[in-house]
Amino acid sequence: MGTEALTRLAEERVDHRFKGLPPDADGLTVAELAAQRRNLFRDGDGFTTPVLALSAERLEHNLALMETYTARHGLAFAPHGKTSMAPQLFHRQIEHGAWGITLAVPHQVRVARAFGVQRVFLANELVDAPALRWIAGELAADPEFRFVCYVDSVRGVELMDAALAGTARPVDVVIELGAGEGARTGVRTETECAAVAAAVAAVPTLRLVGVAGYEGEVPRADPERVRAYLRRLVALAADLDKGGLFGEAEEIVVSAGGSAWFDAVADVFAGIPELSRPVLKLLRSGAYVSHDDGHYRRLTPFGRVPEEGALEPAFRLWAQVVSRPTPEQAFANAGKRDAAYDLDLPTAQVVRRDGEERPAAGITVTGLSDQHAWLRTEADADLAVGDWIGLGLSHPCTSFDKWQLIPVAEADGTVVDYIRTFF
Repeated sequence: MGTEALTRLAEERVDHRFKGLPPDADGLTVAELAAQRRNLFRDGDGFTTPVLALSAERLEHNLALMETYTARHGLAFAPHGKTSMAPQLFHRQIEHGAWGITLAVPHQVRVARAFGVQRVFLANELVDAPALRWIAGELAADPEFRFVCYVDSVRGVELMDAALAGTARPVDVVIELGAGEGARTGVRTETECAAVAAAVAAVPTLRLVGVAGYEGEVPRADPERVRAYLRRLVALAADLDKGGLFGEAEEIVVSAGGSAWFDAVADVFAGIPELSRPVLKLLRSGAYVSHDDGHYRRLTPFGRVPEEGALEPAFRLWAQVVSRPTPEQAFANAGKRDAAYDLDLPTAQVVRRDGEERPAAGITVTGLSDQHAWLRTEADADLAVGDWIGLGLSHPCTSFDKWQLIPVAEADGTVVDYIRTFF
């Protein structure tokens, strides 16, 4: 199913839905356009600004680096698919050793299943009755499909049980341990966790298989606080196992790991004691696939452990200078509809003119309108109307979701593939 669906993506026709692509490519299939190996920067090849591109080389580097990192530390890996919502990238992640894909809401699970993903970890409590019945149908129809989701309340268990009454296979669940007062979701105390575990054990529709949490929500997070929370998570797994609450589970899932603290997860999970059955140490970092030039560049654990390697920012948004009203100001034709801006503004990186590329010295993005980037230009800034400006972005999750079809370009601008997203 997955291969056939990916093939159908390549057969999709290019048209006005996909911004930045050459107008004369209308009617070609994505595969036909990719085979032409057009170049982002050649006038005759027709790409229009703004256009977001992924670096082919950096994308492959990031995929390989996390494959190596997780294997080195004995971690299974279910990267968070909500980052890209790109089935082509899901499959590349799985080819690079991922156990499966993490997702957040039912729609995302439907996308993954449509493209043949066989293992899904839903990092959320799922109490939507129609979605639960659909999941039950997928489990009944495909014995190889593995689905795990959070529970964090007795009420949630009751709602799930009511929706799943009479289903053939129980739904695997993990108890989410909250990261502390003021954090996001999750059970706040170990006593409450025991009550939720007992509620799961009392119904035939659910099967408790582990524990999970998100250390990125630890209040006032620092290495000591994050590790203390992760040790609580490990201790919870051990206590539930000692109490016999994992019943029919074949393995015990212990899962954590956003993109900012996976070094702490690796360290603490290395100390998980021997339990009554094998432990699946499941990391869920998602932003690594493209990395970024802002938020995650500052937070990445590879900055703390440089001997492990380094992720590389793979996105660049190309815009064109369309107005230079004063020596101190210019405007480019990319704005909030094109660039992530929820964590940081884009950063000016390079300028292209007449086939030559140079650093964007003296140019700063100071704001975004819907379709314009506001640029402050210092005295030494050489910038003219018509120049292309390459922008680095912060926060992959809100970069992918602004583009339905993203060119994958080699270092010289040759486009070798196109990534389809489903938001």
